[in-house]
Amino acid sequence: MPKDFSTMEDSNRCPNPSIHDISQPSRRTLLRGAAASAFLAPLAGLGLAGCATTGGGATGTALGFKSVPISNADTITVPEGYTAQVIAPWGDPVGLSGEMPAYKADATNSATEQEAQFGMHHDGIHFYAQSATSGLLVMNHEYTDDGLLHAGGMAGWTAEKVRKAQAAHGVSVCEIAFKEGRWDVVKPSPWARRITARTPMAVSGPAAGHALMKTAADPSGRRVLGTFNNCGSGITPWGTYLTCEENFVNYFKGPDQPDAHQARWGLRKGDPAGYRWHEHDERFDAAKHPNELNRHGWVVEIDPNNPSSTPVKRTALGRAAHEGATVAVTRDGRAVVYMGEDARFEYIYKFVSAGRIQAGGAAANAALLDSGTLYVARFDADGRGRWIALTHGEGALTAANGFADQGEVLIKSRQASDRLGATRMDRPEWIAVDKQGWVYCTLTNNSNRGGKDQLGVDAANPRANNGMGHIIRWKEDGDHDGLAFQWNHFVLAGDPFNERAEAKGNVKGDAFACPDGLWVDARGVLWIQTDMSTSAMGKGELAGLAHNMMLAADPATGEIRRFLTGPAGCEITGATGTPDGRTMFINIQHPGESPSERSDPATPTRFSNWPDKGGNRPRSATVVIRRVDGGVIGA
Repeated sequence: MPKDFSTMEDSNRCPNPSIHDISQPSRRTLLRGAAASAFLAPLAGLGLAGCATTGGGATGTALGFKSVPISNADTITVPEGYTAQVIAPWGDPVGLSGEMPAYKADATNSATEQEAQFGMHHDGIHFYAQSATSGLLVMNHEYTDDGLLHAGGMAGWTAEKVRKAQAAHGVSVCEIAFKEGRWDVVKPSPWARRITARTPMAVSGPAAGHALMKTAADPSGRRVLGTFNNCGSGITPWGTYLTCEENFVNYFKGPDQPDAHQARWGLRKGDPAGYRWHEHDERFDAAKHPNELNRHGWVVEIDPNNPSSTPVKRTALGRAAHEGATVAVTRDGRAVVYMGEDARFEYIYKFVSAGRIQAGGAAANAALLDSGTLYVARFDADGRGRWIALTHGEGALTAANGFADQGEVLIKSRQASDRLGATRMDRPEWIAVDKQGWVYCTLTNNSNRGGKDQLGVDAANPRANNGMGHIIRWKEDGDHDGLAFQWNHFVLAGDPFNERAEAKGNVKGDAFACPDGLWVDARGVLWIQTDMSTSAMGKGELAGLAHNMMLAADPATGEIRRFLTGPAGCEITGATGTPDGRTMFINIQHPGESPSERSDPATPTRFSNWPDKGGNRPRSATVVIRRVDGGVIGA
C-alpha cells in the first residue's frame, strides 16, 4: 500500500490558490469587489507567481526553528526566540457594549454573565484581518466541564446551571488589536458577539422544512435554537466562518429503545454523557422530541462582519459528527468543502457547490452552499480512490431503501454512506490543503480497529488497535471537483521506542501520536496538533510522549519538528495567523482535564491551574505566538 513521502507532483499543473492567499481584508468583509476574478488572479493575472515549487514553499527545509523537547510541565513551551501570550480565556468578557462582566474565579458568574463572556473549551479559530494591526478573532467553544463551570459543580442541578452551560457553548466573535508589542481584545467592540446553544438559527438547503426536521416548537422545520459541541471550523473566500457540530448526540437523553436511525447516530438509553440538559430543557429528551436530534450535526455559517446576521445551518453539506469544513476553490470559481467525521469507522466527505462564487462578499453568496453535490470517499488498495455522490435516486439511495428524498439522504448521511460502500475511517478529523493541491486529513486513532466483532485493517487504515493515528492525503484528478484521486499516507504517527510494531510509526523527525488539528500556513508549512486523551496520556504506548503538542511538517520532505508543548491535561487545537505570517493564534483546550473528563468541584486545580496560576482553576484560552525578532513564524 502507498505510504511514501513523495509529492507525486504534476509539474504541468499549478494548484488553485488557497483562500488564505486570496482573501483581502477590509473593514466590513474579507472580500469585496470583483471576487470572482480575485480567485483566478493568482493564476491568470500573475502567471505562476505564488505557486510554490516545493510543498514547503522554499528550497531546502521550510522549518527554521529548533525542536522543543517533550514536556510534563504545566505551561506552554515554544522554541528559543519565540514568545507565547495568553488572551481571551474562558470567562473574560468578549466585549459586548454595556455587557462586560468580570470573570469570577469561584465560578459564581451567572448564566446571563456567561452569555457575554468567552465560552469554555476553545477549539476551531480564525483571524479576519481588518488592518495591519487589527481584526476579528472568531472561535468555537466545544463543550463544558461542569465541575469547573459551576460553583459546586453539578450538585443542586438547576435550570440556571443548564442555561449557563448552554451559554458556555457555541462561538465567540471578538475584536483584537496589536499595540505596544502585544495583541489584546478590544473592549467594548461593535463586532463582539456570542452565539450559544440558545441562539436562533435558520435552516437552509434540501433538508430545510423536511418532515424529519419539524418539532412542536418549530412546525416549519426551518428555525433551530442553538449550536453546540462546536469542534473544528472553516473559512470561506467570501468572508464567513463555518462552525461544525460534532458530538451533538451526547446532549440528548435517549428513549428506552432507540430506533435504528437514532442508534446509528449513537443515541443510547438514558443520559450516558451526563449533561442533564433534558432535565430543564425538554427539547433534549429524544423520547418526547425525537426530531430535535435531526436538527443538529450540521455545518453552520456565520458572518462575523455582520453582528446582527442570523447563523445558518447548511444542510446541503450533510449531517455528521463534523470535525471541520475546509474550503477549496475550483478553477472556475466553485466552492469545494472537505469534511471529516470524528468517530470510529466513519467517513470523509466533500461538497461541491453548483454555483460559482460571486463578487459582493457574504450577501452575494448567501445561498451558495445550499445547492450542489455531497460526496463520500472510497479509498482503494491500489492507491486510487473515488468520490461517490450522495444523491437521491442514484444507486441504493432510493425510497425502497429508506431514503424518501434528498433531504432524508442528507439527514441520514451515515446510513447513505453505509449503503454506498464508502471507506470507514479511523476518526477523520481536520482537513487542510497544501500549496501543491494535496488534501490532508488527520485520522486521530481507533483502538477498535481489528478488534473482536470490529472491522479489520484496510489499505487506508492499515494498523490494528490504532492508538497512534495517522495522516492520509490525496490529490484530485484534474481539479478539486474531480471524482477520482490518488492517495498515500503522509505519516503513520507513533513512537519508535514502543515495542509493538504497529505503535512505532514512521515519523521522519519528532515522535507524536493522535494527530487532530491541521493547518497549512501561507508559506505551505503543515501544522499538526495532537489530542492524546487524558485517560491515556503518559501511559502505555503514549508514555514517552508526555503532554499534547503542536508540530510543523514540510510537505515536500516529510520532515516533522515539535514546535510547542502544552500544559497538563490540555488538547492543542485550532490554528490561524495574521496575513504577514508574523503572528500565530492557537487554542489550549481543557487544561487540567481529569481522566474522567469532568472535574471534581472540590479540587478544581488538582491537575492544572494554567494560565492564571496562583491557585486559580484552569481556563481554556487562546495563545498568541510571535518571534522575538518579529520574523515569520516557523521560518
